[in-house]
Amino acid sequence: MELIDTHAHLDEDAFAPDLDEVLLHAEQAGLTSIITIGTTAASSARSIELAASTPFVWASVGIHPNYASEAHHGDWEIIETLVRETKVVALGETGLDKYWDFAPLDVQRQYFSRHLALSRETGLPFIVHCRDAEDEVLEILEAAAKVGPLNGVMHSFCGSEETGRRCLDWGMYLSFSGMITYKKNKELLEMAARCPDDRILVETDAPYLAPTPHRGKRNESAFVKQTAQHLADAKGMPLDELSYLTTENARRLFQLTVVD
Repeated sequence: MELIDTHAHLDEDAFAPDLDEVLLHAEQAGLTSIITIGTTAASSARSIELAASTPFVWASVGIHPNYASEAHHGDWEIIETLVRETKVVALGETGLDKYWDFAPLDVQRQYFSRHLALSRETGLPFIVHCRDAEDEVLEILEAAAKVGPLNGVMHSFCGSEETGRRCLDWGMYLSFSGMITYKKNKELLEMAARCPDDRILVETDAPYLAPTPHRGKRNESAFVKQTAQHLADAKGMPLDELSYLTTENARRLFQLTVVD
């Protein structure tokens, strides 16, 4: 059995004391790849350094919407440079967040559009963060889709079925996190089970959103196995089959090579 955690934040302080142990747990759980996600120019650089030193870790670079107003002059130019690094496989995370009042929406929109444009330029997929901003995110994605199919993923998807359908129609993937293991999110799990087999991914968003039975604790990449098990049960298939599907999807979207 192979699994890929398509979204983690391994550069965060929460992992500073024991990152080597966290990575060992991931390997022991059957993970063959982890994508660590940049949230600022500095975070993106750290993610690349981590990926360079760890064969099965890959990096995504970008400026998270919640940090958009904190970006310094020249930070976006740094992202445009970092995206050329060997182990960078995606852009983001990007998107919109109206839950936290950390950055004006117009600033978030500007950075979202920049990520989408850079994705088209480089061919790298983009990773979308959407919180309480479905209408606005769909508006921007719809405009981008008029240029051509979208090469991206809705990270930790918890939106409406209509939003999911539209993203799938535009060529995107849906990624599900530990949120689908929470009892209150039964409808989200059922919706995840209806996601087409060739467009579904699993992730942790570690150190956040730990799945049951680890909820309330620090999340880590090894725990993606619990999320995958819930999804497999909901889809009525063995865990090995679900793992194969999501792993192949991740390799296709992010153009990952197999690590021996």
